[in-house]
Amino acid sequence: QVQLVESGGGLVQPGGSLRLSCAASGRTVSSTAMGWFRQAPGKEREFVAAISWGLNRYYADSVKGRFTISRDNAKNTVDLQMNSLKPEDTAVYYCAARGAGATATMTLEGYDHWGQGTQVTVSS
Repeated sequence: QVQLVESGGGLVQPGGSLRLSCAASGRTVSSTAMGWFRQAPGKEREFVAAISWGLNRYYADSVKGRFTISRDNAKNTVDLQMNSLKPEDTAVYYCAARGAGATATMTLEGYDHWGQGTQVTVSS
């Protein structure tokens, strides 16, 4: 059974940084396409970033140049480094994993497993 657990969320001032981590069990991240999504109050869940098992990276336009997705095979985690945070980045951030052998995608429906989410609040 695949389990994903996010950590690293919190309150940060505009312009600040946070690093989110997604710990996976039951699945090796080095052979899995993984993604980060977020959902702000009253809004649909949206794509943030994804990384393929081949290390191709994909980003939403709203986070390009500010966020970086990476993978730590030794720890079996996928991280999201978030810099230059803005109030509009405030949301619950979710980690997601695709099925074995699947390629990375930016659509929610393509992901089979989800974490519980971690809150990120950007406010002064």
